[in-house]
Amino acid sequence: MGYRDSMSTSAPRADPRNEDSVGLHRLVKEQAALRRVATLVASGAPSAEVFSAVAQEVAQVMHMPMVEVYRYDSDGMMTVIATVSDRPDVVRPGTRWPLDGQSMVAQVKRTGRPARVEDYTNLPGALAAGARESRLNATAGAPIIVNGSIWGAIGMSSPDAPLPDHAEDRLAEFTELVATAIANSQAQDERTRLAEEQAALRRVATLVARGAPPAEVFEAVVTEIGQLFPGANAAALSRYETDDELTMIGKWSRTDGYVPVGARYPLVKGTVGSLIGERRRPGRVDVNAEAFRSLPAVIRDLGWVSVVGAPILVEGRLWGLVGISSATEQSLPASTEERLTEFTELLATAIANAESGEALTVLADEQAALRRVATVVAAGAPPAEVFEAVSAEVAALIAADGAVLTRYEADGSVTAVSGWTTEGGYSNLGTRYALEGTVSGLIFETGRPGRVDSYAEAPGEMPEVARQMGTRSSVGAPITVEGRLWGVLAAVSKSERPLPRDTERRLAEFAELFATAIANSEAREQLAQLADEQGALRRVATLVAEGGTPHHVFDVVRDEVARMFNAPISVLLRYDANGTATVLATSDAYLGPIGRSWPVEGDSGAIAQVYRTGLPARADYTRPAQGPAAAAARAVGARSAVGVPVVVDGTLWGVMAVGSRETEPLPADFEGRLAKFTEILATAIANAEGRAELDASRARIVATADATRRQIERDLHDGAQQQLVSLALALRAAQATVPEELEQHRSELDRVVDGLTAALDELREIALGVHPAGLSEDGLTPALKRLVAGSPLRVNLDCRADGRFPEPVEVTAYYVVSESLTNAAKYADTPVVDVAVAADGGALRVEVRDDGRGGADPAEGSGLLGLKDRVEAIGGTMRLTSPPGAGTALSVVLPLRDQAARR
Repeated sequence: MGYRDSMSTSAPRADPRNEDSVGLHRLVKEQAALRRVATLVASGAPSAEVFSAVAQEVAQVMHMPMVEVYRYDSDGMMTVIATVSDRPDVVRPGTRWPLDGQSMVAQVKRTGRPARVEDYTNLPGALAAGARESRLNATAGAPIIVNGSIWGAIGMSSPDAPLPDHAEDRLAEFTELVATAIANSQAQDERTRLAEEQAALRRVATLVARGAPPAEVFEAVVTEIGQLFPGANAAALSRYETDDELTMIGKWSRTDGYVPVGARYPLVKGTVGSLIGERRRPGRVDVNAEAFRSLPAVIRDLGWVSVVGAPILVEGRLWGLVGISSATEQSLPASTEERLTEFTELLATAIANAESGEALTVLADEQAALRRVATVVAAGAPPAEVFEAVSAEVAALIAADGAVLTRYEADGSVTAVSGWTTEGGYSNLGTRYALEGTVSGLIFETGRPGRVDSYAEAPGEMPEVARQMGTRSSVGAPITVEGRLWGVLAAVSKSERPLPRDTERRLAEFAELFATAIANSEAREQLAQLADEQGALRRVATLVAEGGTPHHVFDVVRDEVARMFNAPISVLLRYDANGTATVLATSDAYLGPIGRSWPVEGDSGAIAQVYRTGLPARADYTRPAQGPAAAAARAVGARSAVGVPVVVDGTLWGVMAVGSRETEPLPADFEGRLAKFTEILATAIANAEGRAELDASRARIVATADATRRQIERDLHDGAQQQLVSLALALRAAQATVPEELEQHRSELDRVVDGLTAALDELREIALGVHPAGLSEDGLTPALKRLVAGSPLRVNLDCRADGRFPEPVEVTAYYVVSESLTNAAKYADTPVVDVAVAADGGALRVEVRDDGRGGADPAEGSGLLGLKDRVEAIGGTMRLTSPPGAGTALSVVLPLRDQAARR
């Protein structure tokens, strides 16, 4: 049955009850598939088996004919590791593909999120070409995340039809199980690798310890090395000669024909031998094809295309090197240098023959133990896990009956934070002790490793506990974290014989690793805290930069502070001139509700302290406190609080306060961290107040200008205009009394009357331009109709603004239309203009459009710029679109609610 048949079979019918049944059936099938895969993962099945099972289950559950599992490689390629397909497909298991173009797999790798591609027809890249060759119509996939990194992806493909909705999300449920299998497999591989490596080191160390000849040691070392690295095709041990050549003295190869022992080859620039000879430390060289051809034949015969080497130093002298070459052109793992170095140390010991066989065995065991602990530390394990590993290693290396980790406290005491005994467990974890009579006290005084050989007569609380536990002696080494004495790693003995004399040195090596683990853990915590804090600050700063209102900023700051500091009770207050503090934002009703005012005089809380001093302040509400605000804080369970001032333009504006219900006080750096938020908050307040003052100032200027215009219009109407009318009437009367025989005088008077009438008409036009006549009495719609009637252009007026509006809105709307018509008549070169005015959603909208030459620019003239100022002065917005040759569109929105009080 093909994909279309599968889809049609599973397609739901119109009956809603049947839809529910089909949905439930699908969910049951998915859960069953997930359980089968989870069972396989839990059983520790190999990754390849899990990959194949997942592909099969997805194909069956999703009714998809093609399902693939991919792995992303470090060289920018992708490897297909499992597929299910009912037809020939070029994307076969084992094939590798570049992550180019816009394929689904490339998108998942690039974004780390599910992705889909509906059509590969015109997409570039090798994967897209492969999809077309396989006749795929669409693909969808989800990432496989292992230990926080993108490991690979699961994808499904459709040759015949569109993919189901939400296919990516349903795939993601399977990727979690695949990730678990991969993580389990990688962990098992790492354990296997470490076990094999330690076994190899022990075999070589045993060989060295019994005094085996160097040649036998050399052969054993290169054989162990070659077999430990699956990606290696050869391993070689070479000795530096005085004539700038190297001699092969030990070799191993997966194939025949390798350079024989005793062969010599030159130190050529660009090879690992030359690199280590110059730097005297491990290194690697990846030789490209062109560089490889330029090497001498004897070196090409080594096959060292990609090689890693480590120096062998004997008594400070560079004696030789150990190197391995890759079976492919891919680089060897990053840990290769370190692992090689462990063998070179044993080689140097064998070559120098500086210690006895017994000492070499001890050294090998100790180094192996240190490496095992270092591996745990490097993996980022928490201190408790590191201590567990250290305890086990100490027990194996030292004749100790137990170990304990103590931490120095600020009050001069020491706390047992972890412990181990041969009997199992440690009964005094978390207990604090005085330093008197303890090895921790001795180390605290000297800063160096120390020992207490007998607790029989030692004074103090801790020695008494030691005696009760049967402990007779202890040796400790300081744990120093970033130059600070953090604590002590100690081994204890119940034997009458003191611990060996080199115990201090050996413990100190473990203590260094432990210090690294603690420093890493603290650094991770600090880094996470800093990243979280910076993210919160950026979010608040972005809101401020976008012009967020103060109250919105208040709420966001309070929420960020509550989340950042795990402080469920926080409050923002403004100090008022009457000696009170008013709540502007609050959480958990702390000192609320919003608008509640608290007197600050006579109050001992943090809010009042900040008011009096202008500095950050702390309050302890477990002690007697005065004032209503302090009493209210105690009433909601606050045991302590920190207040930080909000200073705006150099003046104390308010306070941000955070309370805690915990018994422990808020952290010592709390004030400094909180101050970063109040600085941004102060900026938001200053910006908001500045914008409010600017808007008020502009509104006052516009209102004054409009009042002046009205006054001028009244003066012209009631003064000069009336005088001219009277004068014209008087002239007409005088003209009527002139005798008929004085026809020339009558003509002169007639010309004067006509000129006076023209001057009167011009004056009326001027008065109309100063302030639209009748706008105040008749309203916007009649005034616009008169304006349109007098325009030289043909104007299509669509006015849906019945009734009256606030005067600033009506005047502004009138001038927007008037200025637009004037500009169109002068510059647009168009006979028709469309004007639309409508009241909608608490705003008056004005739009003026023409199909003229366009190119209008407010920067080139005062008319449009003046309109913009007038519109924005009453809180409106103006948008102008005028591309050259494509007409002009002016859109204005004037708010009505804020202007109601101005009428």
